[in-house]
Amino acid sequence: MIEYLKGELTELNPTYAVLECAGVGYYVNITLLDYDALHSSDKDRPVKLYIHESIREDAHELYGFQDRQSRDTFRLLIGVSGVGPNTARLILSSLSVEQLQTAISSGNESSLKSVKGIGGKTAQRIIVDLKDKIKGTALSLNLSTPVAGAAFDDAVAALVMLGFSMQQSQKALSKIFASQPTLSAEQAIKLALTML
Repeated sequence: MIEYLKGELTELNPTYAVLECAGVGYYVNITLLDYDALHSSDKDRPVKLYIHESIREDAHELYGFQDRQSRDTFRLLIGVSGVGPNTARLILSSLSVEQLQTAISSGNESSLKSVKGIGGKTAQRIIVDLKDKIKGTALSLNLSTPVAGAAFDDAVAALVMLGFSMQQSQKALSKIFASQPTLSAEQAIKLALTML
């Protein structure tokens, strides 16, 4: 499983980027919001994209995102029945993660229906399926508490690998980082293990 790719951006289009890493060019599907960010970024610095791999019998596709939060949201969306990778990418091209979270948590169907190709039934299904999941993710934590980004993400990933649920891990870590925002991931994990 590819976690992320970091390398030189050799080609950039509104729907995909080609990222050269150690002499290999990777064709990565991107959202329009990430295209805008990549287009305006410093051309001399290497680009890092968090990757979701979609492996089917007839294709092996990579979807890239500039942050884990966007990738996690993409993964939640494709978990909804009737929402495939291209539909999820279209949603994240039209709405930012924060806008999408707000639309889901407030049950705002019209925001979702404003995305081309999303009808009433699909919008309802996304809201029903993700309303509770969105509340338990880092999405809501990032909006409500000053959680340390990379250290928080790394600590959550480690705790999940140790067998704790995502929601349990995020809840414990949000309390820890709210009171001690400068902790390293390792320190946070040790504290979280005493709470879980």
